[in-house]
Amino acid sequence: MHEFNAIFTRVSKPARYTGGEWNSIVKNWKTTPIKIALCYPEIYEIGMSNLAIAILYDILNKQPDVLAERVFAPWTDMEVVLREGHIPLFSLESKHRLSEFDVIGFSLGYELTYTNVLNILDLAKIPLFNYHRDNSHPLIIAGGGCALNPEPMADFIDLFVIG
Repeated sequence: MHEFNAIFTRVSKPARYTGGEWNSIVKNWKTTPIKIALCYPEIYEIGMSNLAIAILYDILNKQPDVLAERVFAPWTDMEVVLREGHIPLFSLESKHRLSEFDVIGFSLGYELTYTNVLNILDLAKIPLFNYHRDNSHPLIIAGGGCALNPEPMADFIDLFVIG
């Protein structure tokens, strides 16, 4: 956490990025084989109230071989800090880079968050287009109400969960 202290002093609401909330789950990164980043493409205050993320977070973390951590879109001040410092976007719980996860799952509740999905991938230093990614990159999946019409995001998402 100490390396992040300098980052957190440069943003207006650092608690958005520190984690450690009541009932948050931190598993052992080294001993848990499957690592999933649950990503809500909005800022923390909006994403934390999303019931789908909360349910998936609980269900996945109850599995002994699965580690699920949360990621939210950064506010503009944090985006500037990340880009200026060449710091990849990281998860709330362990602060691991998104590119270190096996799967990144996006919850797509409405179309206006599509640009945030692309920004998150860019901040994570993951190629935007799925045909530019290979097995060294995380699998990018998406679900939620907007997954019913996957075509607008088909070039960026590897797999859609519909239903």
